[in-house]
Amino acid sequence: MFKYETHLHTSPVSACAHASVRETLEFYKRLSYDGIFITNHFVDGNISFDYRTRPYEERINFYFSAYEEALELSDEIGIKIFCGVEMSYGGSDFLIYGLDKQWYLAHPEIEMMKKSEELNFLRENGAFVIHAHPFREAGYIDHIRLFPRGIDGVEVINANRTDFENRMARIYAENYGFLQSAGSDNHSASAQKMLAGVCSDEPINSVSDFIEFVKEGKFKVFSMPNPLN
Repeated sequence: MFKYETHLHTSPVSACAHASVRETLEFYKRLSYDGIFITNHFVDGNISFDYRTRPYEERINFYFSAYEEALELSDEIGIKIFCGVEMSYGGSDFLIYGLDKQWYLAHPEIEMMKKSEELNFLRENGAFVIHAHPFREAGYIDHIRLFPRGIDGVEVINANRTDFENRMARIYAENYGFLQSAGSDNHSASAQKMLAGVCSDEPINSVSDFIEFVKEGKFKVFSMPNPLN
């Protein structure tokens, strides 16, 4: 069985992360994961960069620096690295798979779009969109926002959310017929208490493989305690 992390953050790109790229890769390798998706907060979210004053291209280059560092380390550590993005809007977060750095560099206009328009534009251009922890509650979130016409799937298990929030996410996915995924939302590598992700009988060798596996149901979602904690 092949095991994958679909949702994680690294320092310094995600301002809320507490583990470096190397620490994160080494942690997942110790747990015999076959691959991980780097899904740091995008330039519209909690990023360690002054998004208000720096040029768009500079911000994109900084954003993808973590993924590029992970790629450089992947052979040394022995784990596959895949590209993802987590976009934000008022406490709502979306995991974007299938678009690369060059696409984002070529489309600065996405910053001017309202979120529903942006999500549909991303999907029209080949993105696969998962609504992460859609029923998350926190003091800084004024209200829950759902975008049922702008997503492909729902994260039904998020290792940092409550059983109630995850159960509501699954109900949402099942009633709308959405594809289902799971991820740890790991910000701290080995300090993460619970883990979640996807596993499959066949290896995932590309983001396209991951999207195909999700669409065709060739995987299972899982959650488990961190055995190193």
